[in-house]
Amino acid sequence: MEILMIFVAGIIISVSVYLVLSKSLIRIIIGTTLLSHGVHLMLLTMGGLKKGALPIETEGIKNYVDPLPQALILTAIVIAFAVTAFFLVLAFRSYKELGTDNLEEMKEVPKDE
Repeated sequence: MEILMIFVAGIIISVSVYLVLSKSLIRIIIGTTLLSHGVHLMLLTMGGLKKGALPIETEGIKNYVDPLPQALILTAIVIAFAVTAFFLVLAFRSYKELGTDNLEEMKEVPKDE
């Protein structure tokens, strides 16, 4: 199961790199969001996909699941959501000001007269 998750994370990350290298600002934002999801999946896979009990100390439990990867992923999801919201607001504002979301056209800054 872990090998399958590694391949899925690799595919997600490769698609996100392709989107980040495009010229459209919306594709770049979608690419960064997919990149964060791919990293979350990699963190979960590196933590180990195993079955076990809750990490509460009781007698008779030999296998338990490590809660640290889930805590890291939960924190990373919140941070990724905030960064994505900021990127979307920034993209909307730049589209309203410049009239385009193409990065090649954004390079030419109009001079104030």
